[in-house]
Order: sequence, then structure tokens, then C-alpha cells
Amino acid sequence: MKTLRPLQSIDKLENAAALDPVANKVRDVVQAVLKPGALRDVLHGVPIGHPLHPLMILVPTGSWLSAAVLDLIPGSNKASAVLIGTGVASAAPTALAGWADWSEGHEQQLRVGIVHATANLIAVGLYTGSLVQRLRGRSGKLLSYTGLVVVSAGGFLGGHMSYRQSLGANHNEDVPHRIEAGWHSIGSLEELQEGMLEKRVLGEIPLVVFRRGSEVSVLSNTCSHLSGPLNEGKVTVDDGDPCVVCPWHNSGFSLKTGEVVQGPATSPQHSFETRVIAGQVEVSLPNAG
Repeated sequence: MKTLRPLQSIDKLENAAALDPVANKVRDVVQAVLKPGALRDVLHGVPIGHPLHPLMILVPTGSWLSAAVLDLIPGSNKASAVLIGTGVASAAPTALAGWADWSEGHEQQLRVGIVHATANLIAVGLYTGSLVQRLRGRSGKLLSYTGLVVVSAGGFLGGHMSYRQSLGANHNEDVPHRIEAGWHSIGSLEELQEGMLEKRVLGEIPLVVFRRGSEVSVLSNTCSHLSGPLNEGKVTVDDGDPCVVCPWHNSGFSLKTGEVVQGPATSPQHSFETRVIAGQVEVSLPNAG
């Protein structure tokens, strides 16, 4: 079965360069408002290990969908109004988390995302109008049902961004399935420069290697956020531990453990066990194969 023809046109949004001026301007504003730090990391979902935005979406969309069902039942006007108000109130923090993720996307994701956000903004306006009508004793159902259609269209675009364009997905998930279990040599210790990020390849998997004295740290090189090459990044220090910062979107990872220390990435890098045998550096990835 092929994709429905009307939906194939959504792919064209990815290459709609006419959206770039608006998308780029909004991105700049979001990045100026949401500076790197604890708040931005929370909005990205760093503390929970995956994007926060999809989880938060449940509140407004769940409230509005429930209101749509209650509107079919006589005498449920007050309950519907409460649900619609809940959805409107929760839309702002939900959108803020979405803006944080979107602002760190590539140009195709920005284009689809700006249309996604526009649809959601229109839906919030419709639901706000419906709530005002209900508080004045009117029905408000036409506006709320129209809002449900619009927010559903926006949600469809959100799904396109998440699953077709992989915004928010782990771009490093395949590594354990493409490496054989056991120890593998990646070269001699003497070849590694002290305090420098270097690239090595194990089979088809690129690795980033960092030497500090006789200690060698090895992570998967492809950034889990959007596939940036970590070996081209920079080394920083977090609580005394060396970290690598991705050159594309500034995600930070502990070189010892691979854990995220700074978003927008939410998934850790795969961290390899290392040992030096007869001057050769060997690596092993737990649970590989």
C-alpha cells in the first residue's frame, strides 16, 4: 500500500524554501529567549532521557478530545468548558518545549515545524474563542470542533517531524546491533595525542577517542541528537570530568560515561570499555552483538 496521495504533498513542505525567512527569524528569537542552561535542558527533556514535548502534548490534546466527546452528551457544558480551559492553559508550556526542540533542528525540520506551530496556534485561538463563548452562556461547539480539526492537522505534521524527519529521535540507537561482542583493537596508544579528540572506525561504526595520560575514553562518534561528528567538537570540563561538545548544536556528553551533560540531546552516547594490551588500545561495547 502506498502513502495516500493527498498526504504526499506534505513532503513538499520540507523543501519549501519560501518558509525560510519566517522560520529562521522565529528560530533566532527562540534561541535568544531560551539560553543554554537548566531551563532549556528541562524543556528538551534531558532529565527524563527523551524529549519532553510529546509527553506534554497529552494534556491539551487529551483535554480537547475529551471535551469533544462530552459535547455530544446533553448537560455537559460546564465539564466541557473546564476541559477546554485546561487545554488552553497547558498549551503555552507545551509549545515552549516544542519550540526548544524545533529551534535546534535542520532546515527541513524548521520548515515543517513552522507550519506545525502555526496550525497549533490557530487551534489555541479557536479554543480560546470557544471558551469565551461558553463562559458567556453560548454553545461554542463550532469553534471547538474546528479547533480539534486544526490541532489534529498540526499533530499530523508533528508526527511527520518525529518519525519521518527523526527530530527528537536517537540517531545513535543502532550502534550495539552493528558491532560484534568482544574486544577489538583500534590502534596503538602512542598514536593517540594527549588531550585531543580523534576519530577511529570499528567496522563501519565511527568512534571518538580521547586520551588523558594512560586513560583512554571511547564513545560512538555520531551525536545522538542529529548525527553531528563529535570528533570535530571541543573538549570541556564538567565537575572535573572531560566532556565532548558537538560542533553542530552544542550537545554535551561525558567522555567517561557517555551521559548527556547538556542538551539538546537527550539520549546518551554509547560508551566503550577500554584496555591497553601490549601497547594496543582495545575496546568493547557492553551488550553488543
